[in-house]
Amino acid sequence: MSINLPSCALSRRLVSVLMAALSAVTLALNPITSPTAYAAASPAAVSRLVGAHALYLARREIGVPYKWGGTSPRTGFDCSGLTQWAYYRAGVHTPRTAEQQYLATIHIPVSARRPGDLVFFFSDGSAYHVGMFVGGWTMIDAPYTGTRVQQELIWNTSVRFGRVR
Repeated sequence: MSINLPSCALSRRLVSVLMAALSAVTLALNPITSPTAYAAASPAAVSRLVGAHALYLARREIGVPYKWGGTSPRTGFDCSGLTQWAYYRAGVHTPRTAEQQYLATIHIPVSARRPGDLVFFFSDGSAYHVGMFVGGWTMIDAPYTGTRVQQELIWNTSVRFGRVR
């Protein structure tokens, strides 16, 4: 079941409480006793769930200040710090830098992208920036010094997409 509310309708705290309650009810009705509980689901289904959860977590950090080398909502994020943090909280370890994350992902064509996939920007053959694909041609990222984590248009058509494994 999906409920769409305007982003300003509920406070972050209330949304967190509601999500925790929903998770508790879901687990009570469909208990997961171990990580192997996902064994019945296809790898693609698990990947989609993890990506969606990482995207949800990244969205909650919109407004956190950019900080070079930042990996925490308390002190700030840089681009790869945000994606690493969100995926780690979703249960998947990713490397630290944009280039390392690109090398660790499954490279996918633009036509196969889905919410939660990573969007990589390149210069001289190396990834220098990463964001998290939202949909359409938008992403969540921590752009540069003086800005905050935000959802914005993907500003370049020469990007590559990667799916976290």
